[in-house]
Amino acid sequence: MNSLTVRTLLVRGMLAGLAAGVLALLVAYVLGEPRIDAAIAFEEAHSHEHEMEVVSRGLQSTAGLATGVLVYGVALGGIAALAFCFALGRIGRFGARATALLLSGAALVAGYVVPFLKYPANPPSVGDPDTIGKRTALYFLMMLLGLLLAVAATILGRRLAPKLGNWYATVAAVAAFVVAIGLAYAFLPAVNEVPADFSATLLWQFRLSALAVQLVLWAAFGLLFGQLAERVVTARPAAERAGAVSVPS
Repeated sequence: MNSLTVRTLLVRGMLAGLAAGVLALLVAYVLGEPRIDAAIAFEEAHSHEHEMEVVSRGLQSTAGLATGVLVYGVALGGIAALAFCFALGRIGRFGARATALLLSGAALVAGYVVPFLKYPANPPSVGDPDTIGKRTALYFLMMLLGLLLAVAATILGRRLAPKLGNWYATVAAVAAFVVAIGLAYAFLPAVNEVPADFSATLLWQFRLSALAVQLVLWAAFGLLFGQLAERVVTARPAAERAGAVSVPS
């Protein structure tokens, strides 16, 4: 791809990320915010210290939430668009829409589901404030491992395809990815700081809502960006053919 095509896809990726972020924002507000309010109420009922709010809860749950989710969506959309430019045509004979969906699914699994299963999201009042640095480092380490192992599995599948065929090469690559992730789960330390009297139902609902936000974000991005990228990719050969015809012999 030339630089103009990459720039066009980058802009469209950011726009698709923004649109997907709007949908994810709605899910976060409807499903996530009530659980956060319930967790805050639990924390206030069990705490004897009352801290002054620097930012009001109302602002956090509206403008703050919108800013965070939308910026997150735009940033991920731009990064995913650049990854799409590299992956198109290199991971198989897939069109732009299929590549965008596969890339979104892989990003969801490797970048969110893999670390989520080891270190799931927790609402307020869950977790020791003194260990937040350690927990954050472990989460991002697991996320990095998931992404790197996903890339390694893709390369392995491509290397095995000429010998085993696409089906068995894919199965072998996925199996290697699962085994490697399992080893990482086994060796990395576990974190369990949920208070004994915290509602298991509330914790489960919060974690499901966090997962739903990411699922909606990446599914919407894959569908929207795939459609936008398809127009760019199919228009480019047509423009090149038209330019070749117009050149005098």
